[in-house]
Amino acid sequence: MGKDKLRRFAENDTFHNMFQEQYLDLKEKGGFFLKGKWRQEFFKNDNPIVLELGCGKGEYTVGLAEKYIEKNFIGIDIKGARMWRGCKTSNENGMNNVAFIRSQIEIIDMYFGENEVDEIWITFPDPQLKKPNKRLTSNRFLERYRKVLKKGGIIHLKTDSQELYSFTMDEVLLPNKMNVLFHSNDLYASGLNDDVIEINTFYEGIYLKQAKPITYIKFEI
Repeated sequence: MGKDKLRRFAENDTFHNMFQEQYLDLKEKGGFFLKGKWRQEFFKNDNPIVLELGCGKGEYTVGLAEKYIEKNFIGIDIKGARMWRGCKTSNENGMNNVAFIRSQIEIIDMYFGENEVDEIWITFPDPQLKKPNKRLTSNRFLERYRKVLKKGGIIHLKTDSQELYSFTMDEVLLPNKMNVLFHSNDLYASGLNDDVIEINTFYEGIYLKQAKPITYIKFEI
């Protein structure tokens, strides 16, 4: 492991808003200690909670938190060295509405209680082209989101993968009669102008330079 990664891992341990728990410890305790209590015990407010799943460097987590100080944002990813960037930025800027969790998304319901989450962003996840069941918009994962999202909670999927876009629309959302609020297989040609355009991830910038179409779906479970 490179020295830079080791340095980032060590610094992650010093951040008050970075949480890293072992699965066996979570299972033994019956879930994370803030489960169902994020607003009261960590954020100290009653504001909505928004998750970014597979957050990478946390561009959306931090970008949205800067724009919407009346909401709480939590980035989740398994790659601690990547999340270091977003967590460091939030600490340097004194942001009190941001947190990060290093964890597998499969166990999201061990971190959040029923109806605790208001909104979810899934930004440029691995499309898992050979393993549909591992896609973050598969029915397997939507069932997990349903456990923690409030009724009418919104999910955003932003991806460069036309395959993941088509899979989500044609094999998951439409067959299950879910309420699709907006969708486009070429976001930047769609005329939409809101947060999904204003905030870019590191990889999105690369795709845009390559003139690769970005797709977007906004839906309710």
